[in-house]
Order: sequence, then structure tokens, then C-alpha cells
Amino acid sequence: MIAHLIRWSVKNRFFVLIGMLALVGAGLWAVRSTPIDALPDLSDVQVVIRTSYPGQAPQIVENQVTYPLTTTMLSVPGAKTVRGYSFFGDSFVYVIFEDGTDLYWARSRVLEYLNQVQGRLPASARSALGPDATGVGWVYEYALVDRTGRHDLSQLRGLQDWFLRYELKTVTGVAEVASIGGMVKQYQILLDPVKLAAYGVTHAQAVEAIRQANQEAGGSVLELAEAEYMVRASGYLKTLDDFRAIPLKTAAGGVPIRLGDVATIQIGPEMRRGIAELNGEGEVAGGVVILRSGKNARETIAAVKDKLADLKRSLPPGVEVVTVYDRSQLIDRAVENLTHKLVEEFVVVALVCALFLWHVRSALVAILTLPLGVLAAFVVMRYQGVNANIMSLGGIAIAIGAMVDAAVVMIENAHKKIERWEQDHPGTHLDGETRWILVTETAAEVGPALFFSLLIITLSF
Repeated sequence: MIAHLIRWSVKNRFFVLIGMLALVGAGLWAVRSTPIDALPDLSDVQVVIRTSYPGQAPQIVENQVTYPLTTTMLSVPGAKTVRGYSFFGDSFVYVIFEDGTDLYWARSRVLEYLNQVQGRLPASARSALGPDATGVGWVYEYALVDRTGRHDLSQLRGLQDWFLRYELKTVTGVAEVASIGGMVKQYQILLDPVKLAAYGVTHAQAVEAIRQANQEAGGSVLELAEAEYMVRASGYLKTLDDFRAIPLKTAAGGVPIRLGDVATIQIGPEMRRGIAELNGEGEVAGGVVILRSGKNARETIAAVKDKLADLKRSLPPGVEVVTVYDRSQLIDRAVENLTHKLVEEFVVVALVCALFLWHVRSALVAILTLPLGVLAAFVVMRYQGVNANIMSLGGIAIAIGAMVDAAVVMIENAHKKIERWEQDHPGTHLDGETRWILVTETAAEVGPALFFSLLIITLSF
């Protein structure tokens, strides 16, 4: 069959040329559209459920949140492993699916079962799915630094949480921007138990009064003088004085007891479970950019850099954005290494063929197989959804040496046959149809053996 294919190709050289041009076009398209990353994504298909249960000990979180979630997720279709972790105030449940499962199909199934178990969880527990990313989605990290000392850690963290994070999440390919470090500003109410007892106010009454005071309500529409006025009660708490003025109850004589009478109200940092520090220079705030599953890492990182460059002009004076981790540098080095190896292979093959065969066109035949083979590999990678990474690009670079062997062997055999024919026909110039017939037969002679040797190499890879 291989010999017949070779003979047909020689007779229909025009169609072979058209096929080569089509392969070049498809390969260039695949090279431009194939996602590029440094690390191969060998992680499992997993969906993470994070449940926040503030102020609760790990054992309580385990009993009331993690256990009901894990037992429910065991029956999710396609799930092969369910792992639960309980921490102070947080529960994490990892649902790992079978290989080949579509990530978004898995997320929709987990959501269905999460809705079923939601009623069995505590009222203050809030569950949410993690980002649609994989274990190697951490592609870029930055830190917010103010070397002038004008802004403290809480202000830097506020810039990250309420400005940079939302802007960067609009970038195509970004699944999540996680905030790290700094101080999260919060209103803190420190109840005095002695004053509560003196005024006869319970802890539950204070909590309920705060909850009732921090809300808004609508009162429909009021029509006056042929105009409609929308009635709205604005009751959100904005300042410390607003908190202090919250009424708790009325004492004897109609004197109101306010929250400021029984508590100390202040602005302070949220309790932290860790810190972020940069180069031994002190604490900083920052963010981690998580890549959406299946997206092009290099393009996403470039878009994030462009977005940050635009956002820097909106930052307060003195605040800098310092790049801490950038995977695009590793990606560029991997691509540069493959390009360098390809050029080396081209030069070595050309020199070897020219030195031993002393024939330029024969060297071109061997050299052309290298880029065509690489382009064909990218077409297959694009079709199978394999991204270009260190392993796949390294495999291509290693395979180049084995791939060019077949072309060298076939060319060498053709030259030997031509040399023998010229010895048998002295004074006769081999040209025209006779030369094509001889070249065809020499190619068909070694073609099947070379094909099966390359097939064995392909299967071993």
C-alpha cells in the first residue's frame, strides 16, 4: 500500500503540491491558535466547593458543613473521588471526576446536588463554587507597594479588592483574581458585658438591632402635583457615629439606650490567617491571576499586563504594581528553545546532506520534511486539544532527529541507485521519464520499511 501511494504521488505531483500547501496553511493556523503554556496540565478534572461558616471551630465545620456536602457529592455522576477539608470558619470540598469529563458539565452537576443539600446546612453557611480553572492556572502574580509610606496595608488591600480585582476579571481568559496580604478593613463592635448587664440588654438584642439598622426599604410611589415621588428609606450604616446611634431599647423614663452606650465601636483589621511579604522589605498586598481552563496562557498574561499598564494611571500617587510571578517568561523561553533547536536541525541536516551527497536539491528534500512535520504535529495537537507546553514542544524537538532519518535514508538510496545506473549505462545521461521511474522505484523500495519504522517511533512516543 505504501509503495502504491508513493507511485501515485509521483504521477500526481500537482495534487501533492496542493496537499503540501494545504498542510502549510492548516499548520500555520494551528500554530497561531493553539494555546501556549509552559507547564502541561496533568491535573484532574475537579470542582471545588468553598463554604464560609464564620467564627466556627474546625470540628463544628466538619460536622455541620463538610460531612453533609461530601456525602451528597458522592452520588454526583462521573465523580470518582470526593475530598473534604475543614478549617476555622471555612470548608473545602474537592469533587474529582473521571478523565475526559467536560469541566462545565461537571460544574453544572455539582450545582444541582449543591442545591439539594443547601437546606441541610446552617443558615449562616454560604457555599460557592471555585473558579473554572485547573491546578496549573496560577499564571501571574503582582504586589501593591507604596515606598513613600502614604498608604497603609488596609488602603492597599482596599485598592486591590475594590478596584484592581474587578478590572482584571474583565480580561478575556481570567477566571479569578485572588487577593492576598494586606489588612481587610472592617467595622468592629466590642460589646462590654458589664454595661450590657447594667442596662439589661442581651447579646442577641444587640446583634438583632445592628442587623435591623443596616438595611434599606422601599415605600412604593407617592403622587404629588402630577408628579411621582419614589419613597425610599435609606438606612445603611456608613460612619462610626451611625453605629453608635443604633437604638437598642428604651430605659425607664423614655431614655433610649444606644449601641454606643454598651460597646466600643472602631475600625480595625479582619483576623488574618497569613501574610504576604515581598523580598524581605515588609508586608504588601497583592493579587493572583488565575487562568480559565483551556485558555491561552501567554495571550491572557499579555492582556493582563496591558490592563495593569492602563490601570496604573488611576492609582494614587506613590502606589506601584510590582510583578512577582510571570509565567510568560518561561513560556517564551520554551518556544525560543524549540525555535533554536529547529534552526540547528536545519543547518546540521543541510550540511550533512550537502557534504555527503553534494547535491543541493537533495538537501532541500530532507530540510523541508522538518517544518512540514512540525506543522502537521501542531494540526494534530490543535485537533486533540493539546496545548503547546514544555513537554509537547520538547517531544517535537526530540522527534525531529528521528523524523529526518527517513528522508536521509530515502535520498541516500536514490543516489546509490542513480550512481549504479550511470555505471551500467556509461556515456548516457539519466533524465526525463527514465529518471522519474528510477527515483520512484527506489522510493517504493525503502518506503514501506521506513513507514513502519516511523510508525514504531510514533507509537513509542
